[in-house]
Amino acid sequence: MTHLYRAAALACAAWLLAPHAARAGFADPLDTPALASPLASRALVNGLALAGTRVVAAGQRGHVLYSDDQGGSWRQAAVPLSVDLAAVRFSGPREGWAVGHDGAILHSADGGATWERQFDGRRDPQAGDKPLLDVWFDAAGHGLAVGAFGLALRSEDGGRSWRHAEDLLDNPNGLHLNAIRAVGPDLYIVGEQGLVLKRAAGAARFTALPTPYQGSFFGLAGDARRLLVFGLRGTALLSTDGGASWTRAETGTQTALAAGEVLDDGSLLLVSQSGQLLRSADGARFSPQPGVQPGPAAAALPLAGRLLIGGPRGLRVQPLTRK
Repeated sequence: MTHLYRAAALACAAWLLAPHAARAGFADPLDTPALASPLASRALVNGLALAGTRVVAAGQRGHVLYSDDQGGSWRQAAVPLSVDLAAVRFSGPREGWAVGHDGAILHSADGGATWERQFDGRRDPQAGDKPLLDVWFDAAGHGLAVGAFGLALRSEDGGRSWRHAEDLLDNPNGLHLNAIRAVGPDLYIVGEQGLVLKRAAGAARFTALPTPYQGSFFGLAGDARRLLVFGLRGTALLSTDGGASWTRAETGTQTALAAGEVLDDGSLLLVSQSGQLLRSADGARFSPQPGVQPGPAAAALPLAGRLLIGGPRGLRVQPLTRK
């Protein structure tokens, strides 16, 4: 996800250095609806989610796509802005949220077919142009959106209103928050410099968990028995006690890990940024999945016997063999 920070910085610098005449015709992506494009499924995809049985993808220039045949064909959703989107999540078959650059938060009430703006950085100077990188909601409409420089926003009403939540996180240095996910009854956030935050069931605050790694974590996966956090240089740490202690998983790669999922058979799957698929029965030692089509990856979503992968080249489906 570091490419999101870099892209935002370069875009801002280019705008500031551009001649005034060139900037005069600038159309703010927050005011420009996403353009319909027959090539949208081949452009950058950063986030994937299930809305019931529907598959939803989000990515470059506000593009949101949805498929009702498990990725066989795609339709483009109506989106009121064209900033890059980093993540998409659904709490059920209809209610979903997507987040991205310029503090943008979108909401869908129809399974991802149409979207409305709930928040953006122009409404809040503290959020400004910081990118939001992930979002989580429960079925009761309680949600959190997290992003760069420690930005954290919460909602108790399905996203109709948002307020800052940085004071609820043990992140005094404002480290980037890259991903948020519920694992078992607890909620976790991972970020840069080895940051892992946990909100235990029933607690109000997120507390920092010590980890034996100081690089960036890009995501997490797990279930009631296991918690796996993963990130730079093929690093993955496994905990079987809710983050109280960690062991380094053997991933067999030095490539950054972009996505991770628990499959239907209980095995854990990691996806590297170069498209490697690494599978493990216990989360301690991973082996490469055979017959994998190479290609860069940013997100992954398990389907029936297959894996949907999104990345800089769009969407592709990879068959999964039995472990």
